[in-house]
Amino acid sequence: MAATDAISRHAALDARMARAAKGIRLLSMASWPASIRNEFLDGFALGKVKLPAYQYPSHDFSDARREFEAIAAAADASHPLGRYLVESARDWDLAAQLLECLGTRRAGELSQSLFGGPEHVLPGGATTREAANHFISVADEMDQELLAPAEQVEISATSLALQLQAKLDDFFDGRVITVELDADLTAKAAAGATRIRVRSGAAFSDYDLQQLLQHEAFVHSLTALNGQQQTVLPSLALSSPRTTATQEGLAVFAEQITGSIDIERMKRVSLRIEAVAMALEGADFMAVFRYFLDAGQSDVESFTSAQRVFRGVPTTGGCAFTKDTVYLRGLIGVHTFFRWALKHGKLRLCRLLFAGKMTLADVQRFEPLFGEGGLVEPRWLPEWVARANGLAGALAFSLFANRIRLEQLAAVDTVTDI
Repeated sequence: MAATDAISRHAALDARMARAAKGIRLLSMASWPASIRNEFLDGFALGKVKLPAYQYPSHDFSDARREFEAIAAAADASHPLGRYLVESARDWDLAAQLLECLGTRRAGELSQSLFGGPEHVLPGGATTREAANHFISVADEMDQELLAPAEQVEISATSLALQLQAKLDDFFDGRVITVELDADLTAKAAAGATRIRVRSGAAFSDYDLQQLLQHEAFVHSLTALNGQQQTVLPSLALSSPRTTATQEGLAVFAEQITGSIDIERMKRVSLRIEAVAMALEGADFMAVFRYFLDAGQSDVESFTSAQRVFRGVPTTGGCAFTKDTVYLRGLIGVHTFFRWALKHGKLRLCRLLFAGKMTLADVQRFEPLFGEGGLVEPRWLPEWVARANGLAGALAFSLFANRIRLEQLAAVDTVTDI
């Protein structure tokens, strides 16, 4: 088959997949309305402990699932675009199945098929859960008195939305992304291609503002906007379950490399991973809620954090919605990939990763298709990626610093003498 024919055929299949996947909104459909939170917290304040119970609406995605099956069967798995379609169609099908059995233990099993779990082994041999507990331990050992006064000032959701909107308008030189307040949002913020929602009533810090800018806007929104420029693969604009680990890893890496992340943010991410592990081991919603309370979160934030763990699954324990385990796994994967790209003279791949929502393996397979194969390079890039010399400098230092084995440094004097 001629190269152009293969591209055209797979482009047509991808357009079908994008249409079939349009109604599969996994996170929003698995989340609870604000009324469940209000009812639970009102009862908790009165000493009336009761597990949340939400009756999920029923869904039937049989037509979409048949389409995914047909697309996977028609794609050529030996071609980069065909392999992308086969793998993406499989995960869209799993997501559709999960939504069809919301509220059951089967939903938790499908969640692990999509996102993995806390016992996933990372490069180097540690599990995701072990990495999470490392960050929790470091955060707990930090002296909170070291925080600067500016880091302790709360920012209202309204103020944060206004500041975020101003920064985005300045970046795009116009209104491309709109920031809105949303009382029903589970997370503190969520990003689409042209809209970022911020949970009204939530309290934020200056770190949160920078994190939302780098994480939500300059990764999730930019990759969606750039994905909309792809005529060959329009599905690159969609938040596919298959790309979640890379997307979240890239977003947290963006926080890290811009200095926008703090140890408390790493602790919040890590607490969720430990909470997922607890739920899988049998902890119910109340136990997980109290775990977050004991970790220092407010009643509202503890409920919100626990709700993330029990989206789409029974609140009685023994199963969990495992999406939050991808953040650390994704961060380590993306960090490793960027260092590999520098070492092998392939920093261009780091830029191409913003051309749409894709996995680390996708961007390597797609490299020859940019330009000659119909894929277009990203229109928008965050500054830290656009400035290749700065990125290279940070990664080069990371590569060298990783050679230093701290356990071989016997004492403080050894460190100061280096």
